[in-house]
Amino acid sequence: MDHREPTTNSPRGVAWITGASSGIGRALALRLARDGWRVAASARRAEELARLAAEARDMAGDIHAFPLDVTDPATVTGCVTDLEAQLGPLDLMVLNAGSYEPMPAESFSAATLRRLIDLNVMGVAHAIEAALPRLLARGRGRIAIVASLAGYAGLPYAAAYGAGKAALINMAEALRPELLAKGIVVQVINPGFVRTPLTDRNDFPMPFLVTAEQAAAAIARGLDGDRFEIAFPWLFVRLLKLVRMLPYRFYFALTRRMVRQ
Repeated sequence: MDHREPTTNSPRGVAWITGASSGIGRALALRLARDGWRVAASARRAEELARLAAEARDMAGDIHAFPLDVTDPATVTGCVTDLEAQLGPLDLMVLNAGSYEPMPAESFSAATLRRLIDLNVMGVAHAIEAALPRLLARGRGRIAIVASLAGYAGLPYAAAYGAGKAALINMAEALRPELLAKGIVVQVINPGFVRTPLTDRNDFPMPFLVTAEQAAAAIARGLDGDRFEIAFPWLFVRLLKLVRMLPYRFYFALTRRMVRQ
């Protein structure tokens, strides 16, 4: 059996983006539409999706709104059925829906953890479960899971968010070799700080901050290739990977400096 990674000769096809009403998802939907993709854009806010679709009317591709709550598996399954019926077979999934909530240790909350896991992790799982049988039947496709550089290592105030993103990285690593043998490419997208409505709430410095449009450009370039990880900005990625390699005594000496007094 040939286990070489499938390649895509043309960027055109049907792409499904979750979390497309704002931030990275919105910017990526517009970028892919400019590149000629038919984009199925999903999020809970139908009015924002309608505005997004209207913005792409004169582009090489187009955007179609498919409102969706990724925490509801039945709705996700119905969405996949509808989008393939209307747009054609799905070629690319960018599973981006998610949220962020800081969780200081003294305010540790199982409810907060469950809320973020339900959206950030189970939302991805519901989408994969709904679409994967169709990709397997065709023997082709691409699944891109949006995690975060916060998934590299445990960081103060991110016990809930970081745990979910680490789970997504692990999930993508586990799925890639199995699905590659079936003709399906799995990639993980690990952004650093990106200016979005979520990060606008942060009350701390965000090093190497990039715009949503810059993030979308980096993701689009990565989706044109077959490397497993699409991570940016590159200097921040390298710094965090070096930090993760430190022995714990040095690692915790560094992260303790991030704790606000």
